[in-house]
Amino acid sequence: MTDQPVCLTLIVPRQLRDEVLDYLTEQSDLVSGFTASHGAGHGADVRLQTAAERVKGHADQTAVQMILAESDANGLLDRLRVSFAGTKLVYWTMPVTEFGTID
Repeated sequence: MTDQPVCLTLIVPRQLRDEVLDYLTEQSDLVSGFTASHGAGHGADVRLQTAAERVKGHADQTAVQMILAESDANGLLDRLRVSFAGTKLVYWTMPVTEFGTID
């Protein structure tokens, strides 16, 4: 069995953004880099934390994506479950069929 690459996506609430990004940077044994972008969370399970979010009708969030070996993604998720227990971080993984750099 091979350790296929996956794209791990984390959806991080605004108030946890800096803490999670710092945490990911510290996990250099598993994470070589990531991309973070602004997101707007919609849906019945999305918690609107501030008056501004309630007026806008969406939660300010950060979407963080990284390409990892599947075993590293699982290891990182295990660490996140311990370090961010109770925060309701949303995540998913998707298989990556190709990954590289255009030089």
